[in-house]
Parts: sequence; C-alpha cells; structure tokens
Amino acid sequence: MADFDLGSSFIPALHKPASLLPIAKHHDALLYLIEKYPVTIVVGQTGSGKTTQIPQFLEHAGWCSDGKIIGVTQPRRVAATTVAVRVAEEFGCELGKEVGYSIRFEDVTSASTRIKFLTDGLLIREALVDPLLSRYSVIMVDEAHERSISTDILLGLLKKIRKRRPELRIIISSATLQAEDFLNFFSQHTDGQSVGGGDHEIGSIISLEGRTYPIDVLYLDSPAEDYVERAISVVFDIHTKEPDGDILVFLTGREEIDTAVQAVAERSAQLHSKAPSILALPLYAGLTTEQQMYVFDSPPENTRKVIFSTNIAEASVTIDGIVYVVDSGFVKLRAFDPRTGIESLTATPVSKASAAQRAGRAGRTRPGKCFRLYTEAAFKSLPDTNVPEIQRSNLAPFILQLKALGIDNVVRFDYFTPPPAELMIKATELLFSLGALDEYAKLTKPLGMRMAELAVEPMMAKTLLSAPSFGCLSEILTIAAMTSLGGSVWIQQEGEKKQMESVRRKFAAEEGDHLTLLNVYQTFVTKGRKESKFCHDNHLNFKALTRAISIRAQLKRYLERFGIAVDESLKPASPGKGDQVRRCLTTGYFAHAAKMQPDGSFRNVEGGTTLYAHPSSLMFNRKADWVIFHEVMETGNKTFIRDITKIERGWLLEYAPGFYESKS
Repeated sequence: MADFDLGSSFIPALHKPASLLPIAKHHDALLYLIEKYPVTIVVGQTGSGKTTQIPQFLEHAGWCSDGKIIGVTQPRRVAATTVAVRVAEEFGCELGKEVGYSIRFEDVTSASTRIKFLTDGLLIREALVDPLLSRYSVIMVDEAHERSISTDILLGLLKKIRKRRPELRIIISSATLQAEDFLNFFSQHTDGQSVGGGDHEIGSIISLEGRTYPIDVLYLDSPAEDYVERAISVVFDIHTKEPDGDILVFLTGREEIDTAVQAVAERSAQLHSKAPSILALPLYAGLTTEQQMYVFDSPPENTRKVIFSTNIAEASVTIDGIVYVVDSGFVKLRAFDPRTGIESLTATPVSKASAAQRAGRAGRTRPGKCFRLYTEAAFKSLPDTNVPEIQRSNLAPFILQLKALGIDNVVRFDYFTPPPAELMIKATELLFSLGALDEYAKLTKPLGMRMAELAVEPMMAKTLLSAPSFGCLSEILTIAAMTSLGGSVWIQQEGEKKQMESVRRKFAAEEGDHLTLLNVYQTFVTKGRKESKFCHDNHLNFKALTRAISIRAQLKRYLERFGIAVDESLKPASPGKGDQVRRCLTTGYFAHAAKMQPDGSFRNVEGGTTLYAHPSSLMFNRKADWVIFHEVMETGNKTFIRDITKIERGWLLEYAPGFYESKS
C-alpha cells in the first residue's frame, strides 16, 4: 500500500496545508511583534506563505473585532485577485464574503468582508473618502521592494496617518534586503530626526526563511539574437532532455507571450506521438481572473506545463511544480521622458535582484535549473536594482491624487524616494493646462476634484467631464470604457490576418480608432449580447466587451454622483456627432497631438519625436494631417502610437490655448 503515500508535495499548490509553510513556526513571534510595535517589516522569500497566512493569523487573533478589517495591498491586480481566491479557499468561505478583493473596476467584497486584498492604488483612492483609513485595523503592504509608484506614495500616506492613528498596525513585506530602509523611513520625522530617541521603538524586522533547494544557473556562451525564439527552443530542449517538472519562462509582454504560446502549441503537435505532451499557458495582467487561474491547475497526465509570464510570476504569485526557469533577461518598464512628454513601455534589461528572484522560482519543491538567455558577463554588468518607478513615470495622476487628499505642498510630501524636479514640473504643467490646477497650483473645484475621483487617468477624466458641453457624453463614456480594458477587443487567430482586416473594415470609422471602438461597442450591445455567434464571426473578444459594459456602468455611476445625467436614449446619431466626439477628445488629449510627415510617420508637437502608427491601428498606412493618440509603446527601435484619431489643427489652439500657441 506504499503507493498511496504521496507525500506533502503531491498536494496541489492551492491546498498546501498552512502548517507546511515556513511561516507556520513564526506564528507566535509575528503576532507578538505586531501587537507590540506599530510597524513590522517582514522579510521573506516569495513562497514563504507571508501573503496568504499573515492576514489569517491576524483575523484568528481578533484584529477584526469591532467591525474592523485587515487590508493587504499588492502592486499588481493579478496578485490581488489570485491571492484572494486562494485565501478564501483556505478560510473556507465564498470569495467576496469574509475574504474579498478590490481592484480598479472590480469590487468583490461585501459587508461581511474581514480580509481584503486590493491594489495599493486603490487604497490611496479609498483615502479620498476616508482620509485616516479608519475601517482598517491592520494594513499590510506586500511586495514593497518592487517600489511601484503607488506603493511609494502609500508608504508616505501611512506614515502621515500613523501620527493621527497610533493604534493602526502597519506591516511591510519585502523579499529583499531593503528592510532597514523601510524601518528607517517610518522611524524618522519628516525633518530627518528619528522618532523615539533613535532606538527603533517604532518597529522591528522579522525574517522568515523560505524553503529553497539548490538551483543550477546556466548562461549562454554568446548573446541570443532573438530571445523569444531562443526561449522557445530552450523549452523544447528541456522538454526532450530533462526529467519531468514544469517550466516557467519570463518574457516582457503580452504580444511576445501570445506568440510563444502559439509557437509551442504548433511545434508540440509535431512531437513523437509517444513523447509526453506539453501544455503552454500565458500569464499577464490583461487576462481575466479566470484565465489567470489556469496556471495553478495541475497539468493532465503525461503532460509538462510551460508558463510564459511577464514579471508577475517573479514575486507576486507562487506557482507550484516549477523546476525549470527560462529567463529572457528583459522586463518592460515605464519610462517617461519629460522633454517629449511621452511615457512609453520599453523592454529593458532586468536588475540583478530581479534575476535572482526569477531563478529562485525554480527551487521551491526540489532542486531546479535556471537557464539565463544571456552571458555571464552580461549578468555582471546588470544594475543591482531597478530605478524606482516614481523616478521614471508621468506623475500627473499622482500629483492630482495627493492634491485631492489635501496634500497641497506636493514637493514637501514625505516620499520614500523623492521624484526628480523636472518630472514634478512637467506633471504640474499638464494638470494646469487640463484645468485641474489653478495658477496657484491649487486643485480647481469642481473640475480638478472630480478628475481626481474618476478612476481613469487625468487626460481621459478631463475628456469625460468635458463631454456634456459637446453633447456626446454617452459616446465618450463608451470610449473611456473601451480604452480602459488593458487589452485588445480583437482576437486574431494565426493565419487569419486577411479575414480579420475585412471584418474590422465593417466597424471602421474614417476618423480613426476611437470612433471605431464606439461602433464595435454599439453593435455588440445591440446584436452581440443576444447572438453567441456574433463575437466569433467578427473576431471580437466577448469577455473584454462584457467587461467594457461593466466599466462603463461604473464610470456612469461616478458621473451621476457628481450630478451629471447621462442621456442614454438610442436616437440615431446626428451627422455632426463624430465631429463633436473628436473635438471632445482633443480637450483631454491635446498633449498627445502629432502631425503626419510626408513619409507617413508622425511627429509629436511637443518634443519632435518620430512616431509610427501601430499596425493594429486603423490609421496604419492611412492619410491624416493631425492626430491625437492614446498610448505609446516602443518595440525594437520604433516608437508606436495606438488608438489614434484624426483632428483639426485649429482645435488644438481652441481647446488648449495655454499649451499651444501658433507661430505666425
């Protein structure tokens, strides 16, 4: 009967008993420190159980009495949802009851929620309504070492709130050696003096060792020309030569991941019929919660799982069964150039800290191997850590939020790492020209205040709030929802490019992408929800469009709260409606204006950067004189713009006189 002794490693990832996690033996010490000190810094490897267990320890120890709740923040939406699903299972409740999560445009909590997982950005938004976050007895800031811009600002806010609410308990969890820095930050007054006579009476650091097995790290002899191609071939090398165990591959973004998943599926079909099969799965932020959960399922018999992921799997989520890691050596980081006013996502070499985190994913359940798709010399030349996001981002949304939180002097705010002055100036100028700030840099009422409350970025918030005066609020609401999806509404299957193009032409609006998205949404609402074939025939993503309906309803509720009524009567569109919509978009996106050059490329007005219409845009290879665009992405050596709409040059002068003036 020894066959049945499967050992603890057989228990699937989602059901590993808490008593087996490294954190279990620190239960009493943790609760003692949290009771005694206002701030506790928990240092632990990903996989030690800190994210799933600490909130449950606290709940069992009575920190939720008197209707208080425990909040756990995550830098990423994916982590907030997947961890909540797991903890609800362990807790034995339905998701959204005692354990729930809240991310932008999706709130799965109820009156009975005691443990709430949310993104740090969302907790900052809650402070707009409840400045002392008085509902929370404990706030745990998870993955703080990632130094996302929201995490940094949240730490500054918590430091402020703590002065008024000494009973609040703050837990900072970090996987690296920044623990001392976090403790020093909370121990110092804003003027640099330490609190409590220099003795760390304010907090303590506790270290939980994660269980890790030895990991062999292998490098390439010479650099890879195409890391995606190389990653796919390494996956098949592992699959054919190495013992069983799942593979985790780090790539930089959704396009690369979709390509790789497709390639693996096609090549695995050509494997020997008796060979074990290989199941490729994607993991990135644009997937639905349901799609993200597939990566945690055990693969079918005689099948090896290979997960292609962005850096989400580096720290935020733990997938059991991974024995091999393939590290492309790149990550997509936001980079904002204050000279051009353009924020782009650019593939950048990872830091040494990230490379170590990635390798560590292989040694969780048994000895593993990490294949780095770069040379050892390249590894040695990598930076130790990434530049904190606050030093390379467009700060406009954050300055708007700080002002709305009543922090008028944003320069004196207690930042974990102060942002560069030029980024602050640029953000303030943009908010001023959008009308959110007055000439004294004070938040304007009602416009600035409302812009801060809307859950979309400032340019779109301004567009939405301008829409009533252009008589196109219903249309702009739809466009705002469609551009907030974080993924594409189109689904393109391999080898169907031509069909896809002809399908898209049915919805295409001559004026560009925003009005095309409007046509797609309106047709979906009238036809697509009733006919299941509609999305399939038109290569449309049913889930994305259903989500757009829900986001639109939420944005509409915000506007109604401001007393702005939305006329939803389905009158036939008046002839000038498209014009009104484009004018309205210009009031928000004037800073993203570009002029077409004779060679078909664009140049942005502000910085003179050469930009190209993304192949997915309707304006790809089309003529236009002036356009505004929604987002920028860099791929290879080209800078692409997406979601592009034609506008008139005169509108820029009319709607953004403070930003543009005409050179006669």
